[in-house]
Amino acid sequence: MRTKRSLACILLIFLAVHLMACGTKARGIAETGLEETDSTGIEVRQPDVPGEREAEEEKDKDTDKDKDVNEVLPEKEEVKEEPAVDPDSKKLQGEYAHLDNTRLAWWFRREKDNKPSTTNADIEALLKKYDGMFIEHTDQKVLYLTFDEGYENGYTPKILDTLKENKVPAAFFITGSYLKHHEDLVKRMVEEGHIVANHTVTHPSMPGVFDEKKLEEEILGVERAFYEAFQKNMKYLRPPKGEYSERTLAITQNLGYQTVFWSFAYRDWETDKQKGADYAYKNVMGGIHNGAILLLHAVSQDNAEALERIIKDAREKGYEFKSLDDIALEQEEEE
Repeated sequence: MRTKRSLACILLIFLAVHLMACGTKARGIAETGLEETDSTGIEVRQPDVPGEREAEEEKDKDTDKDKDVNEVLPEKEEVKEEPAVDPDSKKLQGEYAHLDNTRLAWWFRREKDNKPSTTNADIEALLKKYDGMFIEHTDQKVLYLTFDEGYENGYTPKILDTLKENKVPAAFFITGSYLKHHEDLVKRMVEEGHIVANHTVTHPSMPGVFDEKKLEEEILGVERAFYEAFQKNMKYLRPPKGEYSERTLAITQNLGYQTVFWSFAYRDWETDKQKGADYAYKNVMGGIHNGAILLLHAVSQDNAEALERIIKDAREKGYEFKSLDDIALEQEEEE
């Protein structure tokens, strides 16, 4: 009997200890954020930060929403494949691949008191080697007016009217896109005695076109379309963005072109920052000089409105406006 009571007491003590242990464990879970998992044991987890779980849930919803947008395309939308990457696209290709293709950006040094602009001697030597020019006849009060035509902004007709009324020749450097969309204006340029020159098909940085055949097509594509329309060839080319290299100068020369840079320009191409005709007038008149090849952009309203005043006042100062073709004729006469 005593033995049974003793066993009962031991059993009661054991149960009491076990219940106390379970209570302690439960309190620990509640206080620390521990979560009991399966038979592998207990996984430790930090207590929830207020709002954290809600944010995670919203993030999950957004992710699911994005997946829906990306995976369900409109019925008529076409998925275009990206062109395959050419492993040789960064390697120079062609007869002139051995020449330096370091990308150079054209620059000139503007001098004070309307004296002729200058550039570095090594650049002048490079232009001379490949029949390029940026200024001519600095001993004469002559000006060569040129316009770049990447796209039409509505001011070329006014510019052409002004040139015609004042009997001033100019050169218009056009892109393939310009010729395609504004052949009527190009026709006016031709009929009114202006030079229409090459500004490439798509206006790329020429040193960035590594395949020589593609670069040639950028140049010849414009002339081919121009010849089909007007039965005339092109003689001059202006590198887009003024970016060039020895290699591109050599290719241009080989194709029978003369590269034409400039000895005067100002930030006139920013159509959203036009400052008025007086601003254009002061810039141009402050920068003209003997033999200047003037670069103006026909997209500028300021240039269009100031042009007649510039022409008349330049003439009053003794300057004569000539054509780029006059340079070649005078060189032939000198020879």
